[in-house]
Amino acid sequence: MKEYIINAPQLQSLQKRAGALFAWAVCWVMWIYLLVPLVTLSSWVLGDRKMINEMRWFGGYKSLLELMQIYVITLLIMVALWLCWVFYRMLRSRAILSIADKIVSDTELCEFYQVKADELQQCRDAAMITVYFDDHGHIVHLDPHINR
Repeated sequence: MKEYIINAPQLQSLQKRAGALFAWAVCWVMWIYLLVPLVTLSSWVLGDRKMINEMRWFGGYKSLLELMQIYVITLLIMVALWLCWVFYRMLRSRAILSIADKIVSDTELCEFYQVKADELQQCRDAAMITVYFDDHGHIVHLDPHINR
């Protein structure tokens, strides 16, 4: 299998790596937080003796209803935060797109990516393109696959 740029973590900044690790940890903590009460409830409903005694100790149905209220409120807060994040990202992407409406000429495009004009045109006509990168993420070679 060929090595793709997305599988080259050395090209990511330390800030992006730390952010990805933090997001990963938060997501797993949220999943565990959501699943532990469900496992406990399932054990109780299925008749696990130890769990039944524990539920009686903590107040039985009344305690369960209070915990379910906390559980639902927590879920609603998490959904609200997620929707705020989605809305923020949507507004941000629109703002970035409005800034990025600058039209780039073919000459500027070829100069920026260090490709020849005929290679660029071949890539536009191709159905699929293989792009080869060096260790620093710069384009080394373009290989257009033209359907005939």
